[in-house]
Amino acid sequence: MSRIDHINNPDAPAPNSVVPSTTAFVLDEKHQVLLIRRTDNGDWALPGGAHDLGESIAQTAIRETKEESGIDIEVTGIVGIYTDPGHLIEYSDGEVRQQFSICFRGRQTGGTPAVSAESSQVEWFDRAELADLPINPSMRLRIEHGYDRGDTPYVG
Repeated sequence: MSRIDHINNPDAPAPNSVVPSTTAFVLDEKHQVLLIRRTDNGDWALPGGAHDLGESIAQTAIRETKEESGIDIEVTGIVGIYTDPGHLIEYSDGEVRQQFSICFRGRQTGGTPAVSAESSQVEWFDRAELADLPINPSMRLRIEHGYDRGDTPYVG
């Protein structure tokens, strides 16, 4: 299934769903951030995905990080809550989702980088390397907040 992110696009289709989701901002010992290359749009992104019934929202971040990157994490905090109604995610099946994502801080506890059906590449990047990567502006904001906001979560 393909995906198009619309950010403040007046021509975007109207939203028809809201699905709680997570992303995980994980740094290694060299302060490199864990990113995946998404198979649905080719962009680099923090690992993450939709909340499933029967799990806590922190468990969602842990599960999605493992599924998409091969990396095991523990949740150590919150980067922020991202609910911009101007950010719509259009899927090829007709769903148009209004963004609702909680970005968690995570610490690697195990695992090794591995691709999945949702990720074609898994890499650790220095902050200086991020400027040249195709990263959605909403995802880039989360990464910047992960590096810059310390223990003060973003709410927006």
